[in-house]
Amino acid sequence: MTDGADGSGASDGSGASDGSGASGSVDADRPGGPAPLHRDRRVVLVVAVLATFVVGLDSSVVNVALPSIGRELGGGIVVQQWTVDAYLVTLGALILVAGSVSDLVGRVRVVTWGLVLFGLASVACAIAPTGGVLVGARAVQGVGGALVTPSSLALVIAAYRGAARARAIGTWTAWSSASVIAGPVIGGVVVDSIGWRWVFVLTAAPIAVTIPLVRRVTGDVRATDRPAIDVVGAGLAVLGVGALVLGLIEQERLGWASPLVVVALAVGVGALAVFVPWERRVAAPLLPLDLFRARSFTVGNLTTLAVYGALGLSGFTVTLFLQEVWGLSAWLAGVATLPPTLVLLGFSTTVGRWSGRTGPRWFMAGGPVLAGLGVLVMLGAGDRPRYFATVFPGMLLMGVGLTLMVAPLTSAVLGSVAETRAGVGSAVNNAVARIASLVLVALAGVVLGADGMSVGGFHRAVIVMAALLVAGGTVSAIGIRNPRRDRPTLADAVPSE
Repeated sequence: MTDGADGSGASDGSGASDGSGASGSVDADRPGGPAPLHRDRRVVLVVAVLATFVVGLDSSVVNVALPSIGRELGGGIVVQQWTVDAYLVTLGALILVAGSVSDLVGRVRVVTWGLVLFGLASVACAIAPTGGVLVGARAVQGVGGALVTPSSLALVIAAYRGAARARAIGTWTAWSSASVIAGPVIGGVVVDSIGWRWVFVLTAAPIAVTIPLVRRVTGDVRATDRPAIDVVGAGLAVLGVGALVLGLIEQERLGWASPLVVVALAVGVGALAVFVPWERRVAAPLLPLDLFRARSFTVGNLTTLAVYGALGLSGFTVTLFLQEVWGLSAWLAGVATLPPTLVLLGFSTTVGRWSGRTGPRWFMAGGPVLAGLGVLVMLGAGDRPRYFATVFPGMLLMGVGLTLMVAPLTSAVLGSVAETRAGVGSAVNNAVARIASLVLVALAGVVLGADGMSVGGFHRAVIVMAALLVAGGTVSAIGIRNPRRDRPTLADAVPSE
């Protein structure tokens, strides 16, 4: 694979990537190549949106239910923490493996497996008699979520071409992002009205609609030249990410000197250190390192690392500040964090269309910087609630910045890989985003300081978030290159509607 001169795409021998992100389209449209899913693409988009919405909603909606779970099931802070973390650990550790599996056996099949497993685990969560059963079921939910996430976006990449792909990614991005941000609002309403168990029923219900729709998708894309799953690489990835996350989570409760924390961090770092040289030598690697020869793929993932780390810290600290310092209820705190959701839903598709025409560079550069300025507005928040003077304008500006960035970022990253490798490409980007978020949340105690959530601690978190967002925008400004549009491409020749 050679790095594209324009930074927007690359060829890896299995397909082509042009400036519009139509990677792999040569093989996909050739007789005997993978079915491009053109006939079913609206159904594909609905399936991808519903599947990703379920997973994203579940990752955030549970937070507001934790006090009720603790009161009913007991176990104190440990059960509450692992109700969230068991899901995130398995999701973050297995998502790369799931992307490789989807490329091998097909995205439709893997999405179906993931939805069924996620639905069964959700039912188990809803009827869990003890905290241990709930934590175990949440871990299984994470496995289902890992199967669904990269495959759903890879289906969109296979179904759409050219400008239509950019618009479809914008729609997918809006709903997947909105699910994470809207989770506290929906969860607060459900918990306050009918109880915490119904939160899991809520996340499982859309699956009953999604699975019949998946069966209507008649084509699929898979990498026929991948002989098997890299089992050793998969084991190293799971062990490395899982142990590292375990150590970062437990240090807040046990301290950095705890033997459990020290051993977990050492095992995690050691496994990840062995993972890279192993992937260089194995014939069919779990993570094809040649993906990073594409400039947009590497730069896009560096931007993802910075921006989604900031977003993870933001989602945790803003909600906590509104409840613990300003004294808002869980439901009202959720409503107060709604502005970015509304902006994303309203304008992500439009931004996706604009970036498809002009290129992603300045959207990816300016969006995070604008979001960082919005975060800094919240430095005006003090002990007295002044929502419309501080938090509201800050979150609104942050929402505008995120809307400018997210869809172009997704297009740039996945437009730089071949279509038959979109599953693993999506998995890498999702893994980077989720692990970055998880790590920053795990380190929130260090950022907030010994006093925990306070005005001073919140202000420190705001500065860290702003610095990460500006860093993400700077990386994109330097590293991303817009595609050349001086000659027609295959994506231009394929009708977009």
